[in-house]
Amino acid sequence: MKTIQKNRSIFILLLCVLLNSCAESYTLQSDNYEEALVVEATITNELKTQEIKLSKTARLEDDGVEIESGASVIVKDNLGTVYPFSEKDGIYVSDTPFQATANTIYTLEIKTKDGKVYESTNETLTTENPIIDVNPAVITDSKEGRGVEIRVTNYDPTNTSKYYRYEYEETYKIVAPVWRQEKLVVTGPENVELQPNDPNTRTCYSTKLSNDIILTTTTDLHEDRVNFPVRFISDQNYIISHRYSILVKQYVQSLESYTFRRTMKEISSSGSVLSPKQPGFVSGNIRCISHTDQKAIGFFEVSSYSEKRIFFNYKDLFAGELLPPYVTDCTEEEYKFCFYFSIPNPCEGKLLIDRLNANKIRYKFNIESSFYYTVPVECGDCTSFSSNQIPSFWTN
Repeated sequence: MKTIQKNRSIFILLLCVLLNSCAESYTLQSDNYEEALVVEATITNELKTQEIKLSKTARLEDDGVEIESGASVIVKDNLGTVYPFSEKDGIYVSDTPFQATANTIYTLEIKTKDGKVYESTNETLTTENPIIDVNPAVITDSKEGRGVEIRVTNYDPTNTSKYYRYEYEETYKIVAPVWRQEKLVVTGPENVELQPNDPNTRTCYSTKLSNDIILTTTTDLHEDRVNFPVRFISDQNYIISHRYSILVKQYVQSLESYTFRRTMKEISSSGSVLSPKQPGFVSGNIRCISHTDQKAIGFFEVSSYSEKRIFFNYKDLFAGELLPPYVTDCTEEEYKFCFYFSIPNPCEGKLLIDRLNANKIRYKFNIESSFYYTVPVECGDCTSFSSNQIPSFWTN
């Protein structure tokens, strides 16, 4: 989540000079800061507690993003139903679960604690078009090299979906390569001893979320048929060393939402607000209706949603091949276990004890009580950087 927040912060910093006025487009002002409301709002056809995020643009010198708290947020439809949202842990969540339905018009309304009122355009649910399949394949890419390409496939016979956005959530198994049944424990100022190791520190599971804007369109094809590479993983990436799972999430978008997201992607990948790729302004679908001088950035979208999870093992795709390099170098280090003057090798007992106490190293083997050999903590204890809790969805 930290990575996603960082990328969102960078994007907002870029957009703070590309604000969308209540009345007109706001052109690039690299030396001017104006506060604006930033809205991230997507409701879907899933029956769930829907979420909306509100924040403020930040100055270039600011550290982090300020959440817009204390706002009144509702989604209403043309049938007279109102869905109120309440603030919880920095996010606005619907008071009750609901789902967007076809042929219904939805509008987002926001009233900030200082009395400013914002309203979106009317939006309807896009075509419901679930993912058909997600498949991994080993390829060699001219730029990325050799690795696993994960493709999502889909088909809309009505030819009305057209615009797609993807996110993914990947989870992978980690096995500490230098885990030992015994661990080295400090028992005194100049004493260490071997004790039984915790077996739960050998195998872990990490989950990461996508942090890019992943878009595709079928407008240049004869059919509304998707065969899109949503993820590429190098064969040298340790995350596929054992068992890997990816949950691919698909949002069917409107043309306007797709265009907005594509503009966001172009800005965030330009590398500079002075890039020649600069589009000039960002046009969303949210306006301030109470104060014409206030600005808003964001898009309220009503998207049909589907998801599909797959698993694969490294040996299934790379049979007989060596595992990718581990997350860190596991080269062993030698410590001469003494505390006074020593020839020819200096004593390193105090250094060993200090590093054990600092949780920087793990035991590998020893030669009696004279020499101890260790590796970085990540190599012998995966819980030093991951979790040993097995995910509820995990299958072997």
